[in-house]
Amino acid sequence: MKKYFLGLFLLIGLAILSSCGQSNLSDITQQFVGPQVSVDEIPDEPSKVTLIDDIKGTNANEIEVLLANNFYMLDVVQGDNGNANIYATRRFTIEELASVLTETIKPQQISDVKDNQQILIYPDHFVTLKSSEEDPDVLLIEVASDEFVRNNYSPNFLSTYFAIRLLDNVLGVNDWGKKRMNQCSNGGCYGGYSVGGSIPKRGMTDFRGGGPSAGK
Repeated sequence: MKKYFLGLFLLIGLAILSSCGQSNLSDITQQFVGPQVSVDEIPDEPSKVTLIDDIKGTNANEIEVLLANNFYMLDVVQGDNGNANIYATRRFTIEELASVLTETIKPQQISDVKDNQQILIYPDHFVTLKSSEEDPDVLLIEVASDEFVRNNYSPNFLSTYFAIRLLDNVLGVNDWGKKRMNQCSNGGCYGGYSVGGSIPKRGMTDFRGGGPSAGK
């Protein structure tokens, strides 16, 4: 009889440990995947005319401040030494917003539109405008610090829009493209933000961000 109860207790104990193990595994997996992000979170926005008037009438001298004051912050991507803030809007196309931004605060470099993306280079930031894969009526605006770009971006991605020699100069690193290419050979390089479906595809460690235009 004692052996029977001992065996019963062991079975119950194993069942409890198994349940806890599955719960912990689920938590770890969820943490690794990251929080769900969807463009459905974008709140109601002012009209396009109002946004254009606000942007052109701004006193902001930095592109990050200008965008944070006028658009909803959807997400934040954190990499090695720096981060990229992701804003979103339903009011503009790539060409429309690029025109307004460049008229208001002139960038150092402007790429052509390729693969539904355009990049504007400012003194301390790279601004990428791209259509959302989740909803083509949504424009994603990624504002990445030059430090984030320097330490995380894939040269293969950026060389689609700018010459590698120009990027070396802008980022202040001799042979940046070649050095990053060697680092990227092991994987882990960032190729721009995208979100679609249930899992945000950021390409690196990430977290939801706050800020003046975050709607949590």
